[in-house]
Amino acid sequence: MGIFKNIFGKNKKTSSADKGEQGKYMPKENMPVDELFTINFMKNGGKFIYCDSMSEVSENFNAILEENNWDLKNVLCYNDSLKKRFESFKINYSTKTPSFFFTNCESLIADKGSILISSNQIKEQKLNDLPNDFILFATTSQLKETISEGLRTIKNNRQKSLPSNITTLKHFKFSKEKDFMTYGNSTKNLYLLLLEDL
Repeated sequence: MGIFKNIFGKNKKTSSADKGEQGKYMPKENMPVDELFTINFMKNGGKFIYCDSMSEVSENFNAILEENNWDLKNVLCYNDSLKKRFESFKINYSTKTPSFFFTNCESLIADKGSILISSNQIKEQKLNDLPNDFILFATTSQLKETISEGLRTIKNNRQKSLPSNITTLKHFKFSKEKDFMTYGNSTKNLYLLLLEDL
């Protein structure tokens, strides 16, 4: 039977189904959340560094500091648990002319490649009032498919009251030309240190 296929099937057109392509009305295959986030985050201009362990996080943190000539004398950070986790670096936290903003986040939103943050990270500050350079520490358990899922997680994790000032960071590429899609959004140079914790 294979011989006849080879002889008579050469001129036969291959359909999109034979090629493994989907028709336009077929539901799209779901991409894994981590892969979707990575693609969209990097498309938005974010710098993504995946880490297997805290020692790898430390190595990459040092590499970011060296690459940008950032010192640890003046670093802005509002999160006490993050300060404790990185206390071996002897960082001097200060609000006066910080070299960068060091933070964690509420969630990593895969379908937009964005970062969901709240008053837990930025207090009542506006994004435009924060430094242009961010180093963000997050874990793979914080990956959520949509912003709704991220907001639901905030609601479920609340102890007394919901945090205020909930917003997303989505633009990580500085552009000379502003278009109407980025109007009113704050662009940040952001490094994401993502620790595998699942």
